[in-house]
Amino acid sequence: MISLDPKLCKGCNICTEFCPKKVYEIPNKSDKRGMRVPVPKNQEICTKCKLCELMCPEQAIKVEGEDE
Repeated sequence: MISLDPKLCKGCNICTEFCPKKVYEIPNKSDKRGMRVPVPKNQEICTKCKLCELMCPEQAIKVEGEDE
């Protein structure tokens, strides 16, 4: 399961760039702060490689899996 804290995310979209399975989608609309916070739409294809979690500069992403 992928948890993304929209309050911490600043919309840099590094997670969308590094995800090898393209789990994240960038919404068309901005949030209240004017950020386009990625949404983990395709969690069922996530391999839990944790690249998104490791690369997130704001530590807004947490990937949980069977190995935890």
